[in-house]
Order: sequence, then structure tokens, then C-alpha cells
Amino acid sequence: MTFATLGLIEPLLRALETLGYQTPTPVQAQAIPAVLAGRDLMAAAQTGTGKTAGFALPLLQLLTMEGPKVAANSARALILCPTRELAEQVHASVAEYAQHLPLTTYAVYGGVSINPQMMKLRKGVDILVATPGRLIDLFRQNALKLNQLQTLVLDEADRMLDLGFSEELANIYRMLPKKRQTLLFSATFSDDIRLLAGQMLNDPLSIEVSPRNVAANTVKQWVVPVDKKRKAELFVHLMRKGRWKQVLVFAKTRNGVDALVDKLQGLGINADGIHGDKPQATRQRALDRFKASEVQILVATDVAARGLDIEDLPLVVNFDLPIVAEDYIHRIGRTGRAGNTGEAISLVCADEVNMLSAIEMLTRQTLTRKMEPDFEPEHRVPDTDASGQVVKKPKKPKKPKTSGSGGKRNLGKWVDSGDVAPAEPSIKPVRKVPVFNTGPRKKK
Repeated sequence: MTFATLGLIEPLLRALETLGYQTPTPVQAQAIPAVLAGRDLMAAAQTGTGKTAGFALPLLQLLTMEGPKVAANSARALILCPTRELAEQVHASVAEYAQHLPLTTYAVYGGVSINPQMMKLRKGVDILVATPGRLIDLFRQNALKLNQLQTLVLDEADRMLDLGFSEELANIYRMLPKKRQTLLFSATFSDDIRLLAGQMLNDPLSIEVSPRNVAANTVKQWVVPVDKKRKAELFVHLMRKGRWKQVLVFAKTRNGVDALVDKLQGLGINADGIHGDKPQATRQRALDRFKASEVQILVATDVAARGLDIEDLPLVVNFDLPIVAEDYIHRIGRTGRAGNTGEAISLVCADEVNMLSAIEMLTRQTLTRKMEPDFEPEHRVPDTDASGQVVKKPKKPKKPKTSGSGGKRNLGKWVDSGDVAPAEPSIKPVRKVPVFNTGPRKKK
């Protein structure tokens, strides 16, 4: 199968040839004809399998072949993304695909001045890539009208709910024309997203080209148990032992990112970090330097789990496990992309055992454990498996009391280090699924 057999027009085929695209991926092969046919679509595929081209190519073709010229302060198609980084990446891909087409594209997001964005929208754009908050700001300031919208794309909708965009999605839904095409693309589809799809999509075609919530088999994964206080020391040890050249590291908090970057820089290691508190220009500069191999270690919160497309990234390290299990799939999906192989190492301490169990249950696999000599944890990480069970180590029997000539002696309680109880289960944040008012209810 070729892109030509999918019915794409010559300018798109020429752009794909320039970019070195030869054969459609499974998600592209199924999605492109469906979108060209005007169907609403819900497509799930592993990260790195070409989902962006799966919706962008047919969308560009539809806008080229159909519909009037875009009006002032308007957009004919809208692509919603959860983060600035993903919005930038999606827009860059769309612009590359559209290089031989008479269409305009633009990306808007928060963290930067809104005035240049308002100026750019005055003439209208054919495809607008946006984060939800900035889109609503532009709409409320009358800088953007959506009455000409033909297609809505939600890219990584599950992440939008994780980031608390449920209310924004409901507001955006009310801003849109009722007659439109809606496409949902993601690596994972939770039950919440399926409920959302039922409210937003009209008789959607469902595509799942890989098992639900399964990490790519091109990524070799394993876990290194360690005490929490020795994680940074272990990371530096593994980096020097493995002679790592380029590593993307995920930490749970912004303070955690800054602390690790400071420690690495203090050791003379070329490291930088990105998180939500940093200005967009600073984040983009750090990412660009990492892609150019000017920075050896890039430490990030989950704000960077989606939207990072780095060629031949060999290694991802989970310095902390994610609170939401689905984010593990997106994190390690930054490596092993486009048929390449990669590695994902997770440094896990005792109070993360429930997060580890949730990840193994979601991915339906028990992650291999590798003890690193001299870093064996004092607080044992209980065994887990893909069933979601935490296997507690049996307690040792108490040593019987002994009595001597001096009378009884109280030897106290014997406690094995393995008897340290794991932390309370981490509670997954409650995600509100937007409820869309589709009209008055009928009286019974």
C-alpha cells in the first residue's frame, strides 16, 4: 500500500516524498480514507505511529477541495492540544504537509503575549492549532469566530482531562457549529474519553490498531528498586556506567525537576529542565538545545510527555513514576519511535509500589526488576505483577524469648526490613468528564 492508493492528492504526495514518507502506518491506512469520507472518528494507536499525519493529511485535502475561502478572524479547522509543546509540534507537521497547498496554518497557546496572535488571526487561518485556554481567551475577545468551522480534532483528549480541561472542553463545544466533522486521536482511550466521545461525535468509526493501553514493543523496559533518598545518586551512577549520551528524564514535580538539574549541573553534567513554571521561550530553547545534542540530560514534568518528537532518542528514565498510569505509556513513547528501538528505565522506591502496580496492570505486563549492586534499598519494594496485586513478603517468626540466670530479658520485637508497609495507595485524581447540553429533555 502507498499513500497514493489512499486517494491523496498530488501536492500532498509531493510533500510526503520530500519528507521521506514511503508507506502508510496502520493508523494512517485506516484513518485517512475514513476522514476523507467525512466520518467522525475515534482512533487509538501507540505513540510514534504517525497519528498526526493520520488526521492532518486528509484534513488538508478536504480543506483544499471543499468550502469557501476563510473569512477574517475565522478558522475552517481546529486542532486542540493539551500542551504548548504538542501544539507547536502538531503545527510544524501540518505546515510541512501543506507546503505545496494554498492554505494557511497557525498555532496559539498561553504563556506568550496574546496580541500578536490576535493580529495574525485578523486575516483568518485555514487550520488553527490551539490549547483550550488560549482558544477561549481569543474567542471571548472577539479575535476568533468559529461559525465557519468544518472540522474539530482533539489530539490527546485523555491528557486534556488529566490536566483539568473538562470545563474548557464543554465551553468550546458550545462555541462550535453543530454541523461539523469531529476526530479524536490518542495513544490511550480511558472510559472517560469514551464517554466524552459519545457526547461529541456522531456515529463515529472506531479504530484501534494496537492493543489498548499497551506500550510499543520497540521499547525495552525495566525497573531498578532504590531508596528514595538515593535516586539522584543512582541516576548519576547509571549514567556514568552506561555512558549515556542523550537522556530524557521525567520527574513528578516542578521542584523535583529543578533539584535534579541543580545536582547534575553541580557535578559538571550538561543538563536542563522544562516545566509549567518556566516561560514558553525558555522551555522551547531547552528543548531545541536537547534536540541539537547541546544538552545531554533534559529533565521534565509530564508537561513534556506529549509533543516531544526527537529522532533516535535512545533512552527515557522515569526518575519518579507518574501519578496517572496512562502517562507512563506516553513518557516511554518518546523513545522507540518510527520503528527504532529504545530503552525505558524506572527508578522505583517503596512508596511508589502502588503506582508501579497500576502501570503493570494497565500495560498487562510485569516489568523486569534489576538490582544495582551497592544500591539495594533498605526499604524493600514489594513484588507486583500484571494482575494489579502487591505481593507482601511473609513475616519472619518472632524469635522466642530466652531466660538466663539473671531472669527474663525483654529483647523487643523482631521486625524484618521487608515488613515495612508500602505507602497508602496513590489516589488517581478525579477527572470531570464534561457534560454537554444537547437540548431540552423530552417529558416522560
